[in-house]
Amino acid sequence: MTNTANNINKTEGITLVLGGTGKTGRRVAERLQARGIETRIASRSATPSFDWNDQSNWVDILEGVTAVYISYAPDLAIPGATDTIRHFVNLAESRGVGRMVLLSGRGEEEAQACEQIVQSTDTEWTIVRASWFMQNFSEGEFLGMVLDDAITLPASDTPEPFIDVNDIADVAVAALTEEGHAYEIYEVTGPRLLTFSDAAHEISEAAGHDVQFIPLPRDDFNQAISESGAPADIAWLLNYLFETVLDGRNANICDGVERALGRKPVDFRDYANRIAARGVWNTDKQEDAT
Repeated sequence: MTNTANNINKTEGITLVLGGTGKTGRRVAERLQARGIETRIASRSATPSFDWNDQSNWVDILEGVTAVYISYAPDLAIPGATDTIRHFVNLAESRGVGRMVLLSGRGEEEAQACEQIVQSTDTEWTIVRASWFMQNFSEGEFLGMVLDDAITLPASDTPEPFIDVNDIADVAVAALTEEGHAYEIYEVTGPRLLTFSDAAHEISEAAGHDVQFIPLPRDDFNQAISESGAPADIAWLLNYLFETVLDGRNANICDGVERALGRKPVDFRDYANRIAARGVWNTDKQEDAT
């Protein structure tokens, strides 16, 4: 691969943030805008809207874009994601995008296939390969369980180095706007391994009410997903994450945050205390987590 993008001014042109209203994308966009960088937020609710399943206006969305943060929903492991990423990345490169930052997942072969597509381009690329988000407990899939004092999931006692989404955003923004991050794979994790039981215990201490982790048999979990009416791809993804990714392959700590930012990642206890102080886990009062 030849390097044609070394001299790109990272502050010129538009930086496109895909998934700009999601957990990471919202934070990436806020940080870019705070730096005075012209930012285009792409999501289904934006104007023009962006949909991974509808390529009809991708050319318009890429107009004037020189850098892009790629966050694929719901996950790069979803069947068909590889073809979609290939089409978008090829189009972006042909439209003059010179820098791409891809949010990827640890231990996911399908996600790493998407990484290779980005790495094969003649652009400056950076891969941010993330562990499970801490914010799943405060603004995502597990928040309702925390408020009900029972995190019921088909997870074992396999530890996971949960990552603060703010750390992911900081790494992504550094890669989008600063020199020295091109052609890097930043595997980002928190500083400690915790089981779901450990996480529930630390949430309990911070929130001031007892939150239990209750292992749920897989058959019961699958039935609950089916009865909830969740889309087929979400049901597949949840099963994939708990049956495949959470099998011990990711039970290790990496230094991606420290390499990218020169500081340690946020600890789960600090995250829990921060969220609890905002009242997010108050059972009688719920506020937005930021």
